[in-house]
Amino acid sequence: MPGSVAISALASVRTKERSAVIPWYIYSLLIASACDGIGGLWDVSWHLSIGRDSFWTPPHLLIQFCATLGAVTCSIVILRTTFGNDTFMRASSVSVLGFRGPLGVFVVMWGAAAMLISAPFDNWWHNAYGLDVKILSPPHALLGLGAACIHLGGMLLILGCMNRTDVYARSRFDWMFLFAAGVVLCDFMFFSIEYTITPFMHSAIFYRTVAIGVPFVMLAAAQASEKRWAATTLAGVYTVFFLVEGVILRQCAAEPRLGPVYNKVTHYVFPFFPLLIILPAISLDLLRPCLRTWSKWLQAVVMGIAFVAVMIAVQWPFGNFLMSPASRNWFFGSGDLAYGWPPESSVVRHVFLSYEPSRAAFAKGMAIALGYGILSARLGFGWGKWMRDVRR
Repeated sequence: MPGSVAISALASVRTKERSAVIPWYIYSLLIASACDGIGGLWDVSWHLSIGRDSFWTPPHLLIQFCATLGAVTCSIVILRTTFGNDTFMRASSVSVLGFRGPLGVFVVMWGAAAMLISAPFDNWWHNAYGLDVKILSPPHALLGLGAACIHLGGMLLILGCMNRTDVYARSRFDWMFLFAAGVVLCDFMFFSIEYTITPFMHSAIFYRTVAIGVPFVMLAAAQASEKRWAATTLAGVYTVFFLVEGVILRQCAAEPRLGPVYNKVTHYVFPFFPLLIILPAISLDLLRPCLRTWSKWLQAVVMGIAFVAVMIAVQWPFGNFLMSPASRNWFFGSGDLAYGWPPESSVVRHVFLSYEPSRAAFAKGMAIALGYGILSARLGFGWGKWMRDVRR
């Protein structure tokens, strides 16, 4: 009996040690997610500076490398779990169509398939309807959905490890989880660029767009994480991604290969300075401990309103600055003009667009933004609670 107890104790210790080790496939999927984030921003800059001259451009290849790396990584994990003798991996897996693996790897596989299918679909779309720079075209939507699944799958894999391990090791997984969630936030902000550019910063559509997804991602991650400044960390990941890549790309030479050319371009155009969502994120992190004992709906009301209010307070005057000559430099980049923007474009003329036709429509749009912020926050709490229970 004492011997069996010792063996059981030793097995328990080994299980804890094993669960504390960061698996190689998590690093691999984080690299894949980072490649998608970098490649997506690079691709937009390529379209604005050079034009879509070919599918085989470096940013397209970097984006598809995300899908390829994700598919290869998860295929190895699934095959090893299904046909190997690793009881630890099998115990922390689910079964899908006779194959076994952690839930996240199957989500990644679906996302990788969607991304790879989107490539020929995108080529066909451009051949049929012309070379455009629309972000929300059907093939781009499929690509974005696939990328989101890869990011989500990576988050689920990290969560499974994080929620099974002890307090010391959990902190390391927690930082990785926040980075992965930060890339998800980047993904959302990337696909909302068409309504969050500077000319819309004095319109309700801007704040409605931001309020739809940002509180959801921030509060879901904060609910699943144990870090005090979780929402701020996510906003920091987004800010660094957009800011650093924008500064680097502006130092690289580029010239248009398609016409018509309305504006002279000598370097990569990247006129998307990151939004100041880090300040609303700080407000959410400050409020969370104070409201912890309140009902989730009351928390959502306060945090949703706080997010939108702080966003308006900081982004509205910052929009004025981005329209001024003081921001037309290598850092803020508001003077960068895409070769295809005509002279009458609001971006070229540095003026705000009145998306809403009247003050009443503007007021209604702002009220809708508040509603989106509250609902987004409440859904974030629910999703975060679910993520805290992920074990496989």
